[in-house]
Amino acid sequence: MMQETQQGRDGQGAQLRRSRSGARVALRLAGLTALLTIIAFLAGFGLFADHIGHLAAPGEIEDADGIIVLTGGQSRIDAAIGLLKAGKGKRLLISGVNPIARADDLRVATGGDKALFECCVDIDHAALDTIGNAEESAKWVTANTYGSIILVTNNYHMPRSLLEMRRILPEARVQPYPVVNTPLDDGAWLAKPDALRVLATEYTKYVAALIREVVPLRRHVASGVPPRPKTAAAGPS
Repeated sequence: MMQETQQGRDGQGAQLRRSRSGARVALRLAGLTALLTIIAFLAGFGLFADHIGHLAAPGEIEDADGIIVLTGGQSRIDAAIGLLKAGKGKRLLISGVNPIARADDLRVATGGDKALFECCVDIDHAALDTIGNAEESAKWVTANTYGSIILVTNNYHMPRSLLEMRRILPEARVQPYPVVNTPLDDGAWLAKPDALRVLATEYTKYVAALIREVVPLRRHVASGVPPRPKTAAAGPS
């Protein structure tokens, strides 16, 4: 009887040791996975920042059916209006405008021509973020039966904007036109805390957008209903 009891205790001890050993292995694997994830994230950030630093507005760009500019950064609208004046597109969509802003307000702020705004500029007040920009832009592109567009936004915002735009408009030819306010080439972003913060935030959002590419959270469909032109507000921004 005593021998059976001792054997039972030995069996329980061995089982406990195996359980502890398995737990230690699991913890080590989890730690290694976390470390590799952090290393991959930081390495990816370095590549992302270097890519952004080399982006610049092209000296020559092919004509397109339409031009889309995403609000939110300096000089974006000025650059887009310059492209419209140069005949690089038939119409311009300004996406993500504050609902209280009117076409005249934008025209005055940018020094744009009144006739040009009245004939060829549409305003989207509905988009709240980059995904919304893509959705509203897709409606505008579909409604105008455009097959090619020039996309204008800041250099740091361009990779994610292109990803979202090409996701919802896979058949359209999208030409990027990055606007550069602060030169970040040759690793200059390392010495600029504000630029580093913006790049880190944008890289995190870009990674999240890539994950959505693999595991889509919702289906984006262009309804063919364009943003209402000129001063009509379509919703909060």
